[in-house]
Amino acid sequence: MDLLFTIAAFIVALGILIAVHEFGHFWVARRVGIKVLRFSIGFGRPLLRWRRGADQTEYVIAAIPLGGYVRMLDEREEAVDEAELHRAFNRQRLWKRSAVVVAGPLFNLLFAVLAYWGLFVAGDTGLRPVIGEVAPDSVAEQVGFAPGDELLRIGDRPVQSWETALFALTAEALEGGAVAVQVREEGGVEAARLLPAAALASIAESPDLVGQLGLEPERPRVAPVIGRVVAGEPAEQAGFMPGDRILSADGTAIAGWRDWVDWVRERPGTPIRVEIARGEERLSLTVIPRTVEEAEGGRSGRIGAGVEMPEDLMADYRVEVHYGPVEALVKAADKTLDTSVMMLKVVGRMLVGQASVENLSGPITIAETAGRTASYGLDAFVKFLAVVSISLGVLNLLPIPMLDGGHLVYFLIEWIKGSPVSEGAQVQAQKVGLVVLAGLMSLAFYVDLSRLFG
Repeated sequence: MDLLFTIAAFIVALGILIAVHEFGHFWVARRVGIKVLRFSIGFGRPLLRWRRGADQTEYVIAAIPLGGYVRMLDEREEAVDEAELHRAFNRQRLWKRSAVVVAGPLFNLLFAVLAYWGLFVAGDTGLRPVIGEVAPDSVAEQVGFAPGDELLRIGDRPVQSWETALFALTAEALEGGAVAVQVREEGGVEAARLLPAAALASIAESPDLVGQLGLEPERPRVAPVIGRVVAGEPAEQAGFMPGDRILSADGTAIAGWRDWVDWVRERPGTPIRVEIARGEERLSLTVIPRTVEEAEGGRSGRIGAGVEMPEDLMADYRVEVHYGPVEALVKAADKTLDTSVMMLKVVGRMLVGQASVENLSGPITIAETAGRTASYGLDAFVKFLAVVSISLGVLNLLPIPMLDGGHLVYFLIEWIKGSPVSEGAQVQAQKVGLVVLAGLMSLAFYVDLSRLFG
């Protein structure tokens, strides 16, 4: 993936989500009568700045796009003219200050609802949740899953695509109990499968939950016909041409393109004798796959040839989830709530040592995902924005000093005791919060680098 494209997608994604968060603080502050001095997207040296409005609020786009802030009139930060004391943040009633603080995370969650609503109204395309293969001796085989089963319901959640199936499986697995799965068998008969709690508990946090269960989505059978040949690669050097149909490799019949890819991947640097059909001719070629180092370790073979894809290949495998405007809004709110609860459960499991820190994602992983989803298309990028926006909303509500949730804890204490938390106590809590956040960021970077370098 092009590095510049990835960086651009990352900056665009962060810019949008930070702007949404800070606009929440800004908009509510203005509505409750607080004077806003600065609205900044990013930290550090300003790249762009301008002033607008009766208060001459300064709007800034800064050099480091890893956050933002809204600076409000506040006696704790500077002297305030007596005529404007009523507009200072620290002089506001408790409910107004709380509303300003909670507005940032709330706007992130509302953004996710709006994003999902747009996807559901426009039509969210996915793959039909039909099982293609079941791994021998896997959990899935033991409970009765079979190729051709179509997933209809997981727990009490209806399933329309593999994406919704994975979400439902993860959510149900985090509940800790056995999960009932309703399927439609290849013959059209509906049946139930029961996934045991013990099996789910060990893989609940796995990014490949479906694969860990032993299930593989049904994929179209693609004929082993070469569609393109990369210049200078082993396929061209061996004499392959677009339109060549692979018949056999080292005497073994090749039925589909995937069989051919697997054969090549397993033989880096090893000559392969290939029988092909080119028009009416049958030819024998020998190709030596180039050796490629895998990110996860190990080696695989590549020859630099792509498949010829029929135009209507995916028609029978594609499904579109589509709702009317009102129903879409309900579904979007439910999706945002479900995702928020799931994230909180994962955070809770991490805190008690039941989930791996590998669930953390730092800037490197987020940047890679931003670039990848942007390359897939607008739908995928919007889904990515929705998930990260929910993450920002949920994490900012955690009761950690320096975060919005920490300020809400101060306000709760103030409401209980009838007076604000002392500045000294807040300063000490801020130091603790800074250490916690620095530790989390360092850990996220470490996990990112571990993924990157295997």
